[in-house]
Amino acid sequence: MNNKLTFINIGLALVAILLAYLVFDSIRQPVAFDNARREREMQVVQNLKDIRSTQTLFKQTYNRYTADFDTLIEYIKTGELPVVNIVADPNDTTFTKTINDTVGYVKVIDSLFGRRESFDVNALRIVPFSQDAVFEMQAGFITRGGLKVAVFEAKTPYSTYLWDLDQQRVNNLRAEQEDLSKYAGLKVGSMDEPSLNGNWESL
Repeated sequence: MNNKLTFINIGLALVAILLAYLVFDSIRQPVAFDNARREREMQVVQNLKDIRSTQTLFKQTYNRYTADFDTLIEYIKTGELPVVNIVADPNDTTFTKTINDTVGYVKVIDSLFGRRESFDVNALRIVPFSQDAVFEMQAGFITRGGLKVAVFEAKTPYSTYLWDLDQQRVNNLRAEQEDLSKYAGLKVGSMDEPSLNGNWESL
């Protein structure tokens, strides 16, 4: 009888331990997923910010954006920006006119990334934590108010940089965004609006 009670008690103890583990694991898994997602998205967002910064300067130089990463990377490596000295026009008595004098040039890579010792320009196109996937990038023009406006968009879906995490949670995340008619991933810019915003900035 005592042996039977002992076995029952051991069994109950094991069940209690199992239930405690299941409860703990049910809490741990979503926390671990959210932490991994946040860590990865920080690096993906940084790449998208770098693409946006470079596209902005590219447009200042060529009055358009580019959809080609080779062109964008070559611009970073070899492009130069004028250094302009702005002074008041000595012949202007209204003190409203200025004279712009180009005093030199600075390389694009130094202007944008000179303080980033670990910056790898060739990795700009690669989505962090992916299997060497490349950001999707488009560029073109739309018409707004009768004017032709340059636009660009760079993006990557959740499935690209969360590919090795819990797929059910990734699917839930995607479905949640799609139900809200939002892009299921991270993106910057728009092919429909003259916007340079990143969708993480409105989250």
